[in-house]
Amino acid sequence: MHDWGFGMGFGWIIPLLFIFALFYFINGNNNTDRESARDILDRKYANGEIDEEEYKRKKELLKH
Repeated sequence: MHDWGFGMGFGWIIPLLFIFALFYFINGNNNTDRESARDILDRKYANGEIDEEEYKRKKELLKH
């Protein structure tokens, strides 16, 4: 009979972990570039896209 050993049954785990780690590091580092909801709200108010009343209302909603 053939003795396939440990590698044949679990040898696929290492390449799978490598691929998973590669995707994690490629996609996981983008979180630092995201603006928070408060930053977006502040920017829209500063650019005149929303008025003061809407700014205050939405800012209050973000506190909860």
